[in-house]
Amino acid sequence: MQVMDAVAVRRWADACVRSLDAHRASIDQINVFPVPDGDTGTNLLHTMQSALDALLRSPMSTVGDALSALARGALAGARGNSGVILSQVLRGLAETVQEVSLVTGSALRSGLHRADELATAAVSKPVPGTVLSVLHAASEAARDCGSDELDDVVMAASRAGAVALADTPRQLAVLAKAGVVDAGGRGLVVLLDTLAAVITGQAVETPVDAPQLLPRTPESLTTEREGGSPEFEYEVMYLVDETSEEAVGELRAALNLLGDCVSVVGDGASLWTVHVHCNDIGAAVEAGVRAGRPHRITVARFADQIAAQASRFVRDRAIVVVVSGAVDLFRAEGATVFDLATSSATPTDLLSAIVSTRARHVAVLPGDPDIREVLEEAVAYAQAAGQDVVVVPTLSPVQALAALAVHDSSRRAGDDVVAMAEAAAATRRGEVSLAADEAITWVGRCQPGDLLGMLDGEVVLIEPGPASAESVLDLACRLVDRMLAGGGELVTVILGAGSPGELVGVLEDHLRVTHPEVEVTAYPGGQPDALIFVGVE
Repeated sequence: MQVMDAVAVRRWADACVRSLDAHRASIDQINVFPVPDGDTGTNLLHTMQSALDALLRSPMSTVGDALSALARGALAGARGNSGVILSQVLRGLAETVQEVSLVTGSALRSGLHRADELATAAVSKPVPGTVLSVLHAASEAARDCGSDELDDVVMAASRAGAVALADTPRQLAVLAKAGVVDAGGRGLVVLLDTLAAVITGQAVETPVDAPQLLPRTPESLTTEREGGSPEFEYEVMYLVDETSEEAVGELRAALNLLGDCVSVVGDGASLWTVHVHCNDIGAAVEAGVRAGRPHRITVARFADQIAAQASRFVRDRAIVVVVSGAVDLFRAEGATVFDLATSSATPTDLLSAIVSTRARHVAVLPGDPDIREVLEEAVAYAQAAGQDVVVVPTLSPVQALAALAVHDSSRRAGDDVVAMAEAAAATRRGEVSLAADEAITWVGRCQPGDLLGMLDGEVVLIEPGPASAESVLDLACRLVDRMLAGGGELVTVILGAGSPGELVGVLEDHLRVTHPEVEVTAYPGGQPDALIFVGVE
């Protein structure tokens, strides 16, 4: 095709809508500038569809009329910056063919030049490495083309646009950091390729895989904070494939434990993009490894923390409590809580909880004896990295609560740890729970579903199942009596998710008769395993 008439313009507009629809998801996915809102492909498609609708409603007596209708429709339905720029490209083409009956190679050259002028003027602060750079390169190539043949001019513009697109990460740090090309520029290349295909009659498709291999510049490894807490120092981003919906859900939960501004978004097929602000980079990447195959991993440090932070520690002391349930109770006391009921206790996850405090000295209060080994490994890693971490010997949430009650940040760290350890040691720990398996205990054989009364980690009472509210209340009173046999002044109860609602009242009435000198304090814990935790101080 050596000239374009109104019919050819309509064919191009229709082909543009179909091409943008096919590329919409991939363009949305690489949209990171000026903000990573993932809608450039959608905006371009909506704008071009609006342009085509306007063209179909308008008479097409001349090629100028057709292009003018496209420009008006695009401007009326423009979405986002990319839509506005597209409307100006169409306007530039329309303005240069008002006095001619057909679009020739020379007319296309002039139209691209005018489109370049209008699009640049539409942006208050043009930035290299964007759609404007791609458009300018296409315009310059059309101008410098040695032929006036329409197919030669359009192919020169299309090829130059593709080269400029591949160069955008070298011009814009945020693109290099993400390992992508400019989304708006990618959309423009789709339109130029479509125009070339209509004119030449041959499919034209520009590959865009090369930017993945570009080296990242030092400038690209810092970023401005777009949201979230200043507590977190790094932005971690990567893509994940070879995964599943279940694994993605676990990945999202793991990242929420590590930091904030968590985003795990899929393309509807098999690829997911991951974003999180955190302090533990390794844990964020390892979470991706557990979920699937992470790639194109990028880590950037926030520029505000480079300027403001002389040390990775932003406070002197912190307490980390590792328990099952009772999260709100311990957080109300100012502790960082790792909830065993919702998270797997791996060394990496526990290390993340410790590191995320960003405290120079951390005291860890474990509420479960079964995590001792993995906790020791996590503490060793934190200590090797220069953080002072001490584990206070607590074996139950009630002992952790007793230790936290005497915590005093005004004391020397060593003295405070000793005080917490003494408070925990002075607290006897009890528990009422349901037997999960058949087992031999110190007081006989238990069956699944039996009620167990445990004291300092050993079964001391068994109530045959099935359990009822009455049997739970009776066993709780008997267990507390057993615990108070050696003396005590305060009984602390942490109520589980399955504990009877009247338990506290019944226990208070019972102790008012049997141990009137004892005070009872109860807290809602919501733990899914034990019906109640009991502490006697």
